[in-house]
Amino acid sequence: MTAETKPRLVMKFGGTSVADLDRIRNAAVKVKREVDRGYDVTVVVSAMSGRTNELVGWVREAARPADADHAGLYDAREYDAVVASGEQVTSGLMALVLQEMGVPARSWQGWQIPIRTSGLHGAARIEAIETEAMVRKFGEGLHAVVAGFQGIGPDGRIATLGRGGSDTTAVALAAALGAERCDIYTDVDGVYTTDPRIERRARKLERIAYEEMLELASLGAKVLQTRSVELAMRYKVRLMVLSSFEDLPGTLVCDEEEIMEQNVVSGVAFSRDEAKLTLVKVNDQPGVAARIFGPLSENGVNVDMIVQNIGTDLTGGEDGTTDMTFSVALSEVERARAALEAARGEIGYEALIVDDEVAKVSVVGIGMRSNAGVAQRMFAALAEEGINIKVIATSEIKVSVLIDRWYLELAVRALHEAFGLEAA
Repeated sequence: MTAETKPRLVMKFGGTSVADLDRIRNAAVKVKREVDRGYDVTVVVSAMSGRTNELVGWVREAARPADADHAGLYDAREYDAVVASGEQVTSGLMALVLQEMGVPARSWQGWQIPIRTSGLHGAARIEAIETEAMVRKFGEGLHAVVAGFQGIGPDGRIATLGRGGSDTTAVALAAALGAERCDIYTDVDGVYTTDPRIERRARKLERIAYEEMLELASLGAKVLQTRSVELAMRYKVRLMVLSSFEDLPGTLVCDEEEIMEQNVVSGVAFSRDEAKLTLVKVNDQPGVAARIFGPLSENGVNVDMIVQNIGTDLTGGEDGTTDMTFSVALSEVERARAALEAARGEIGYEALIVDDEVAKVSVVGIGMRSNAGVAQRMFAALAEEGINIKVIATSEIKVSVLIDRWYLELAVRALHEAFGLEAA
């Protein structure tokens, strides 16, 4: 087998997987195993667990102004220069450990490859990856260890990719290199039908479609970041979710055509920290939705579920008003409240009601496309447990409801059983 015909594999290790030298050595054993199987391996590493938060703290401390009105303002380019160093340390240590094990390896920083990004420091997007230099080194027998989470912006400065940046780096490299697969090593051993801490009979999935994983990630499942799944789906990069600490089969995230048996529902996802906001008696006229959601967007509030109810008078006729209900993350409630109160004159509403004691529960499955009755079965299972539904939202492969947070775990278990997701 020549260097040119070797299959390529990308292996990504998160912060807990490389938290110290012992764990880096444990990860390196897994890398060597794939090298011995004949792969040209690219390893993507995060910073050691807790290191990025420490570096961010140092930036804030160093940039603390004397004027309290300017607190939190600092040069984003220097912020990136500091926080990117965490991954640089890990990549160098991983390369050293691999060399000690007899695996020829060298570290690469984002700018050395180069991974070219947009100019939005702290939340940059990957625009291009030039892999020629890496491929030449594969030809020389050298495996790559890449510092995740970073690239080089149009200004020639280090730019970081924001939350989930190392996963994004790994998937983008797998796409650019034409890798056979991208293995994501983390502290869980795969994707489960729901959180095993809530439902002990949760079952690990052998395979899950990109669209299902994207929905689960967006709904609060923390196994993979939404951006990396979106990228994998766009470029058809097969992802394998594996444990860094146990040698167990993982979960393959792939195109639905690779899944022989498609369950109606593949998983139950949830988010505890939700809030429901209702604007009462808004004038029902063209442009009112834009006047409501424009200020929220401008203030960085991400709106999720939306329901509109037309107001009626005593005779049952429409009274020219509407109630607008929507959900936001609990952490964004005060920002949303402030934005809506500031725009009250422009919007024109009678009252703002906030319920910050709700949770979101969702059932997800590509099988919903060809099976009717999923919503009815979901609602019946919740009703049987006496759980009231406050808001409903649906998509082609998802049904989500807002319920009282007190009933969250009961709802998850009830839905898991109703759709037959438990392990045998």
